[in-house]
Amino acid sequence: MKIATVEPIPVAYPEPNDFDATRYLCLVKITTDEGVVGWGESITQFPEANPAVAALIEGLAEFVIGKDPLHNLEIWHALKERAWWYGYGGGLVSYAVAAIDIALWDIKGKVLGTSVCELLGGPVHDRLPAIASSHAHHSSIAAMADEAVSWLDSGLQGMKVGFGKRGDARLGYEHDRDVEYVRAMREAIGPDKKLMIDLGYAIQWDVSTAVRRVQAFDEYRIDWIEEPLGAWDPEGYRTLRAKTTALIAYGEKEWTLAGYERVLDTGTCDVIGVDPGRAEGITGFKKVADRVEAHRRQANAHAWSSAIVSAASLAVSFSSRACTLFELKPLANPMQHELVTEPFGHVDGWIAPPVGRPGLGITIVEDVVDRYRQ
Repeated sequence: MKIATVEPIPVAYPEPNDFDATRYLCLVKITTDEGVVGWGESITQFPEANPAVAALIEGLAEFVIGKDPLHNLEIWHALKERAWWYGYGGGLVSYAVAAIDIALWDIKGKVLGTSVCELLGGPVHDRLPAIASSHAHHSSIAAMADEAVSWLDSGLQGMKVGFGKRGDARLGYEHDRDVEYVRAMREAIGPDKKLMIDLGYAIQWDVSTAVRRVQAFDEYRIDWIEEPLGAWDPEGYRTLRAKTTALIAYGEKEWTLAGYERVLDTGTCDVIGVDPGRAEGITGFKKVADRVEAHRRQANAHAWSSAIVSAASLAVSFSSRACTLFELKPLANPMQHELVTEPFGHVDGWIAPPVGRPGLGITIVEDVVDRYRQ
């Protein structure tokens, strides 16, 4: 069996979980000469990145077509070696590698008749707790608390909320409002539910602001604070970690294993965020998860795009002891709930291991792909 075609498919879709903003992904469809199809994805997010990543995938196809799809690790290394000049430290080429790699794992599982999770060694968790992963949108704190309660009434075991996002919430900018929000959320969801705060790119806290804000949040037992000082500030994070009790999370903006090693070596990050649609696919995520486990830290999948990345993230999360929970978008959206025939969900707040179906375990609805194709 040989790989016959590699087709990049840029898509754009409205995301209710991001105040109906248009978000962008570059999918890839890889087909073998025997008709086996694998699907992959890169989380390009912005319109200018989509055609660039599609062009890179088309260019890298010469290192994929004609190869044995079971030799996916050899192909991953060949793609990395090709990009030595324009992707040494990551960048758009890592998106292209990610999409191709995820699709090849999907094919490999289908050819061998087993799930990607089992190919990675099998599940090391019987189940994982599911939490709602959301953005704060509304001007009323009471309304946002009510909304959170409605999500958690389904059994979800907590929530992560993004500050500084689209909409009218105005969170992340005013100390008193932020603290009141966290207080109200803790009161609404109860003492036993997980509560994480994720600061968006628009938020620019200095170290003293972060310390004061997180110390106030600590009174209400937040589980972690994500990117309060952005993607890279080891000295600032060291100070914050010494003065607060909430776990510190960052890392999702890294591209490569080397980048994640740099984060781990600072000793300032408790929860390492990894997106397989950015960090060079399932192969990249698994390499990072192994290092996070060795450092006795927690890894967390940034699976905030389509069901393809969710499937890839679940496969790695269940195969790694470093991963301890899984995020689900609370609002139905096209790339999660229409793209596949059986969308991901939870039962009483728990997600079962993704085994029993070959490959990624998903069936893509190609009419939906075509509907959002650019």
